[in-house]
Amino acid sequence: MMELSLKALKHVDVVTVSGRIDSATTPEFETALKSLQERGRHKLVLQLKDLDYISSNGLRAMMASLKATRSHGGNLVLLQPNDRIRDTLGLVGFQSLFDTYDDILDAVDAF
Repeated sequence: MMELSLKALKHVDVVTVSGRIDSATTPEFETALKSLQERGRHKLVLQLKDLDYISSNGLRAMMASLKATRSHGGNLVLLQPNDRIRDTLGLVGFQSLFDTYDDILDAVDAF
C-alpha cells in the first residue's frame, strides 16, 4: 500500500510518498509524477521519510522523472530518505544522481 500527497510551494511541488512503491503501486506513482510534468511543473521534491520500500520499477520511475525534469530546466530532489531507502539507492548507484536533503527549506531553496 502506498499513500501519495502533493503540495505546491510557490514554484516547487512536494510529493510525499509513504508505504511501499512496488509493482502494484508504481503506476500510480509514475502517473502522479508525469501529471506534474505535463502541467509544466519541473521542480520536484520527493519526501521519502515514511517510504518503507521501493522496487526496481519504482526506481525506474524516479529516474525517468529525474531525466524529464532536468530536460526542462528543473530537477527532482529527495527529502529525508530513511536509512533503508538510502541503502537501496546506494546499492543501485543512484545516490550520486539525486540531490538529497534532510530539511525541507534546504530542498526547496535548492531551486
